[in-house]
Amino acid sequence: MLRFTEEHEWLKIEGDTAVVGITSHAAEQLGDLVFVELPAVGASFSKGDNAATVESVKAASDVYCPLDGEIVAVNEAITADPSLVNSAPQGDGWFFKLKLKNPADADGLLDDAAYKELVG
Repeated sequence: MLRFTEEHEWLKIEGDTAVVGITSHAAEQLGDLVFVELPAVGASFSKGDNAATVESVKAASDVYCPLDGEIVAVNEAITADPSLVNSAPQGDGWFFKLKLKNPADADGLLDDAAYKELVG
């Protein structure tokens, strides 16, 4: 199941774990990324907490935790090569995997159609 936030994060949810990244729209708005800071594995976040940071040639921006949960994996490849986020934001450019505290909370996020309407 794929879900989106109004802050331009995407979640690919499988069971009680979500792979999280930023959307293609967000990557385009940011421009070429030059730095990514990821959360620590084992860190717990609440929905809306700043979980990661990205810097582009234009600006720095926060990546928010889309739901309550614990970080169970991070994508070290994007810290070594931030351009992966630009080239494949919803693929190899994922940020972290989140073990969801309450998977049903994902029902409150945007589906594909609602997100497309948001970015119109």
